[in-house]
Amino acid sequence: MKRRKRSAAAAHLERAYLANAADLLSYFGRRVRVAADAADLLSETFVVAWRRGDRMPADPEQARMWLFGVARRVLANAARGEGRHADLTGKLRAHLETVPTEQVDGQVLDVRAALDAIPADQSELVRLVLWDGFTVLEAATILGISESTARGRFQRARIRLRELLREHQYEGNA
Repeated sequence: MKRRKRSAAAAHLERAYLANAADLLSYFGRRVRVAADAADLLSETFVVAWRRGDRMPADPEQARMWLFGVARRVLANAARGEGRHADLTGKLRAHLETVPTEQVDGQVLDVRAALDAIPADQSELVRLVLWDGFTVLEAATILGISESTARGRFQRARIRLRELLREHQYEGNA
């Protein structure tokens, strides 16, 4: 019975896609600057429709309106994301303008070299926590390791990175 219900839901989604995808793509195309973004938004709309297919009305016209409502929310989410991206980019740009470029480039290269010098499992953990903003627990989940293992690796990595960067600092000043 479940299989038949899934097949009916999949067929309903397919019919809705065939009937509305071109119009939804045009909807997005008129609202975004980059054509490829319209296609991404269309696919996101149908991912939502697939996940929430049980909420899509059976009537084709009602399903069309429902899909356009989903599309509107997907577009709004994308706009908010672009706004956050623009804000963060502006803040980073303002910060980087206050720091001499040679200093930033040198420091980034030093940090990357130090990260490359420690074991890969420690390096990825440090990158997830310090560069990507995850907690140690979240990074542990992403890496598929226990929290205690992650905490130990992170602590060892911090100690080794501190040593490597200190060594490099003295070498650079010699």
